Amino acid sequence: MGSPPNASMEQPQLERRIGLPSAVSLNMMYMIGVGPFITLPLIVAAMGGSQALLGWIVGALIACCDGLVWAELGAAMPEAGGSYTFLREIYGREGAGRYFSFLYVFQLGFSAPLSMASGCIGFAEFASFLFPRLRLPLVSAWPSGPHWTSILAAGACAAIVVMLYQDMRAILRMAWVLWAGVMAAMGIVLVAGFTHFHPSLLQMSPHAFSFSPGFFAGLGSATLIATYDYWGYYNVCFLGGEIREPGRTIPRAVLISIAAVAALYIAMNVSVLGVIPAHELGRTAVADMVARTLGPKAGVAIACLIMWTAFSSVFALLMGYSRVPYAAALDGNFFRIFAHLHPRRHFPDVALVGMGGVAMAFCFLSLAQAIAALVVIRIVLQYLLQQVGVIVLRIRRPEMPRPFRIWLYPLPPLFALTGFVFILVSRHNARREFLWAVVVAVAGTALYMLRARVRREWPFKMNES
Repeated sequence: MGSPPNASMEQPQLERRIGLPSAVSLNMMYMIGVGPFITLPLIVAAMGGSQALLGWIVGALIACCDGLVWAELGAAMPEAGGSYTFLREIYGREGAGRYFSFLYVFQLGFSAPLSMASGCIGFAEFASFLFPRLRLPLVSAWPSGPHWTSILAAGACAAIVVMLYQDMRAILRMAWVLWAGVMAAMGIVLVAGFTHFHPSLLQMSPHAFSFSPGFFAGLGSATLIATYDYWGYYNVCFLGGEIREPGRTIPRAVLISIAAVAALYIAMNVSVLGVIPAHELGRTAVADMVARTLGPKAGVAIACLIMWTAFSSVFALLMGYSRVPYAAALDGNFFRIFAHLHPRRHFPDVALVGMGGVAMAFCFLSLAQAIAALVVIRIVLQYLLQQVGVIVLRIRRPEMPRPFRIWLYPLPPLFALTGFVFILVSRHNARREFLWAVVVAVAGTALYMLRARVRREWPFKMNES
């Protein structure tokens, strides 16, 4: 981690080529990954029945409030890196902001590959619907070890890295093709569910909303998973340096994608629960539902489309997050090698390959482990800092140009803060998962302080005589 690389007239730069339609499609591809298709049984199990829809609704409200924060910050600071830039400017470029932005990039080295791995794991899970032998262990004498699905997941991740090793024009063309497959998957599920809908299956037990400690623990677990499924509406902020008219495009892309995806998610879950009783939902419940209603061939087709959707999500995710270590390294606040751009295609090639490689390693975790780890780490070391930060920035820099301002300020950031804290503290095993975030924070802090001491940066710079 050294000083920024020397600038020169020949140094390649990011180019602003992404308009509103492409920005919305990239956000929605990230959001509608494999998550809603494969986590539906997990949410229903957490809540104990059809009342699991409440988890989706609470998750949508949190996403909307958090999205308004992203919209204001993204429009005001449209640069590559998203949260890295936000935290650096909010808390002071040469002060605590240097520490918080470094800590964010450090945790992203874990949470972003975890998010990508979860999508690839879901891809492999639905592949096993088509080829059940993929569920066999790699080593027959070690049944609890990795299965062939892990190999397939890692291979899918490697393929996405190869696809993204292109210039932006080629990537955007691929993105539109992938987005069409995502919309086709959602459309088939909705048609299959609502044409064979049985309202009686949505009936809830008299004690579904008992408001007991168990109810709130279940709601916390369901909301955590729903929050994971909604995430991605901010992807456009990480591509801020490549967005045309960012002051208008970024807020619109964030809010349009949240509204569209929330409507699709809630409709999809109602349609599935109206066909398959809650207690019968399995890991590939959506494909099972389509097979029951439209026939086995349709079930195979939707499994293929869901695999397409998972692949598309990781494509959009890796594209956005690879810009974060690039921005930090360019700023002299991360390993210098990540500031490298491909000399002809103008994309951060080292960051792309590095993140993709770590994600491939994480593909050997279980889906539940990957989701819980990434959500808790991300909330503690990113989202809470941004919710507080948008208020701090309003106070510290009221004169700062803000092309978009949060509606009903300060209620949305306060509600998002409350929702994220509820997710952290309400669930079973919350302490264990919180410990993961603490370990990452301590390791990142130790690394930053060691470097800051050597380079005499904040907080040691303040103590100089």
